[in-house]
Amino acid sequence: MPASAVRGIVEELLVEAAQSPTGIVGIVQVGHPVLRAVAEPYDGQLDDATLASLVAVMQRTMRLAPGVGLAAPQIGLPVAIAVLEDPGTADPEIERVRERPVLGFRVLVNPRYEAAAGGGERVDFYEGCLSVVGFHAVVPRLRAVRLTGVDETGAPLDEVVTGWPARIVQHETDHLGGTLYIDRARLRSLAAADPLGAQWASEPRPVTAARELGFDLA
Repeated sequence: MPASAVRGIVEELLVEAAQSPTGIVGIVQVGHPVLRAVAEPYDGQLDDATLASLVAVMQRTMRLAPGVGLAAPQIGLPVAIAVLEDPGTADPEIERVRERPVLGFRVLVNPRYEAAAGGGERVDFYEGCLSVVGFHAVVPRLRAVRLTGVDETGAPLDEVVTGWPARIVQHETDHLGGTLYIDRARLRSLAAADPLGAQWASEPRPVTAARELGFDLA
């Protein structure tokens, strides 16, 4: 995609955000082709001020959704940028079992992940997605990944991420390759986001859902 086309999409998004009372933009839903395309690498198509404005819009949109991550394709921009932030959980058992600490706001540009050295262990938990409203499902994910890429300033990233932050990294980076969590999910675990589905997802590990719905856990 030409840089001019990227700039044109971003300009439209910034206008949409400026016209919104909350400064956010719409999140596209499953079935939109942008969610199934491989995102273009970010290579400086935007000037610094425009990139900063885009990141701010993505942050507000993610927070108000609310979510713990948002990839640019989810707002219709097929470029490899994602934002992450997780306030954590008030439940100490969930925090312990899911390894879910507070994750401060950060930006990933052109991210990639692979299993961390000696870290091929996979863990199962329920996930949802801002682009697949109304459902969630259990997804086996690597417990520890090596994350590479750069941040919004161009500073290199090369680190090992574990637990719930690793799950968020995998989920959002997958978006940039056209993969949704439902592609990796244990489909027998798929549940509506209703009281029963919330009950399944509220367990530290989805043991009851596995037993009642008939799927295996890693």
